[in-house]
Amino acid sequence: MELLTEMWAMIAARGPQLWSETGRHLSLVGAAIGAAVLIGVPLGILCHRVRSLRAPVLWLVGILQTVPSLAMLALLLILTSQTGFLPAWISLTLYALLPIVRNTVTGLEGVPDSSVEAARGVGMTAGQRLRLVELPLALPVIVAGLRTAAVISVGIATLAAFIGAGGLGVFIFRGLSMQKPSLLLFGAIPAAILALIVDGVIWAGEWASRPVRQSMSSVARSLRPVAIALPLGLIAFGLATNFVELDYGAAGGRTRGELAATTGTVTIGSKEFGEQLLLGEMMAQVIEAKTNLQVDRQFGLGGTLVCHEALRRDEIDLYAEYTGTGFQTILEADRDAAGPFSVYAYVDARYRERFGVDWLEPLGFNNTFAIAVRGDAAEANGWETVSDLTGQANELTAGFTAEFMERPDGYPGLKQAYGFSFGEATDISPDLMYEAVQRGEVDVICAFATDGRIEAYDLKVLQDDRGFFPPYDAAPVVGLDTLDAHPELAPALQTLAGLLNDQTMQRLNYAVTGEKRDPAEVAAEFLREQGLID
Repeated sequence: MELLTEMWAMIAARGPQLWSETGRHLSLVGAAIGAAVLIGVPLGILCHRVRSLRAPVLWLVGILQTVPSLAMLALLLILTSQTGFLPAWISLTLYALLPIVRNTVTGLEGVPDSSVEAARGVGMTAGQRLRLVELPLALPVIVAGLRTAAVISVGIATLAAFIGAGGLGVFIFRGLSMQKPSLLLFGAIPAAILALIVDGVIWAGEWASRPVRQSMSSVARSLRPVAIALPLGLIAFGLATNFVELDYGAAGGRTRGELAATTGTVTIGSKEFGEQLLLGEMMAQVIEAKTNLQVDRQFGLGGTLVCHEALRRDEIDLYAEYTGTGFQTILEADRDAAGPFSVYAYVDARYRERFGVDWLEPLGFNNTFAIAVRGDAAEANGWETVSDLTGQANELTAGFTAEFMERPDGYPGLKQAYGFSFGEATDISPDLMYEAVQRGEVDVICAFATDGRIEAYDLKVLQDDRGFFPPYDAAPVVGLDTLDAHPELAPALQTLAGLLNDQTMQRLNYAVTGEKRDPAEVAAEFLREQGLID
């Protein structure tokens, strides 16, 4: 009952966002299915006519289905050097090819030889036989493949949110990140309903296109115009959600073009964990309160490299980054590269030179990586520093984020700096690793120093006695072109400078990840306390 109540409250509060993300989801699926039909049906016809091509073509499109969808998205993200729509669209198109190609071949193979011979007997050309006889008879089988492809695409499209393509997966990723079932279901249930609707609409369109028979009832005849209108209605809905931005103001609905023309729009990105969602909301709400700019929230993108590349290619205008991450992960700087300068000054200068990006003043807290263990385990084993793990590391299981497993300021560098490896190190979500170590499923995690669950779960942060981790001061990173186009942006964001210390950030983070509160609500409450918004 409580979950149901939360769902209803979420629908009331996030109706416009649900409208927008459903439209983006539907548009992505529609564009991919359209492309797959344009490629797959001719390819299936070719395989039917040239039998020697059938086996290799079906094998090739079948191989595409075996590639894990997340891996496909990540690969296309690298190959296209873009986030958002393009790699997601290509991925969904490739996945949709197999059922369409296979069913086209199967449908054409199932056309009776007598029908083809009759068409040939009345003098039809090969093209006429295909268009007037073979394809109409094969249509039910081809449409069955199209329905399969569409349903699969609706499901896979939820993963597109990971690379900034939006859609209903936005709610699923945020719900997973915050371990909030109501938010996860807010994306999953509409996605399931959308899959059923798309499947039914395609079937209705195919049914309505069949020739009228004398035996057809009057009810069926009267339903044909409705069935024909359903696909058109679905297309119209997809277009409407992309061009009309809903709000609850007196204006009712405004087009995106009107918003951009009258006030300007900036796009804020974030990574996928709770603190990033919270910082993204803080920046968005301050901008909305202190300027006339509209904010497009592209939260819950993939990790550091996804956000950085999106910023560098102007797909987002700003996001919150950490100095240590910029220093070692993006700039790949040596530990002594900063010389007499601070890490902040170093990354600010290099980002300007290499990427045309400015680091605004830090927000006031240092969210450094921290090696954390259970408090009782630390007490029993006398662990105070990371070096204290040396003798027992090969007996311990570590749960690290995917980024930490690969980054130079993560596990690879940690092993080199401290001279030991853990017995087993496994990838785990940033927001699941705290529960994993608390339950004893892993022994060690790469905690974030400002996460409130460290104290709440009685975890012990081990002292980095060899000074391996650089400072991770959080700050807004903004494209210089964006700052030039919107000079009011920097002063608005500067009101956040130095406002958040480590203890405050722990408290706010716990409200999001521990108490499962909405990041927008937590951000607004804090900003009102500071007098930054009304």
